[in-house]
Amino acid sequence: MTTTTLWRPCGPAELDLVRESGWTAWPPRLPEQPIFYPVLNEDYATRIARDWNAPRDGVGYVTRFEVDTAFLERYPVQQAGGNTILELWVPAEELDDFNRHITGTIEVTAEYRDPAIKP
Repeated sequence: MTTTTLWRPCGPAELDLVRESGWTAWPPRLPEQPIFYPVLNEDYATRIARDWNAPRDGVGYVTRFEVDTAFLERYPVQQAGGNTILELWVPAEELDDFNRHITGTIEVTAEYRDPAIKP
């Protein structure tokens, strides 16, 4: 099976739920979150974790995980801004199926703390 590397920026609450899954699944979306959007490159995930999650939550994380490439073909790549602002839009009701196609574990690759918040 061929896999594709995806990235996901997240805050501490979402990461706690990933940890509770044994690092194997993303938690269900909240009612105001109709889509789950993994991103296609680390740079974009870093910018969101550092520039949005960390100031909002005090800390932002970048995660990396592998998904069955054949399964991902059902989700067209969405360009959400510039040429490198690429993400997949997974409807919330399809997240359980998406999680079943994750290969291996979800790994934290970076952590960004808001410098305005003292540890």
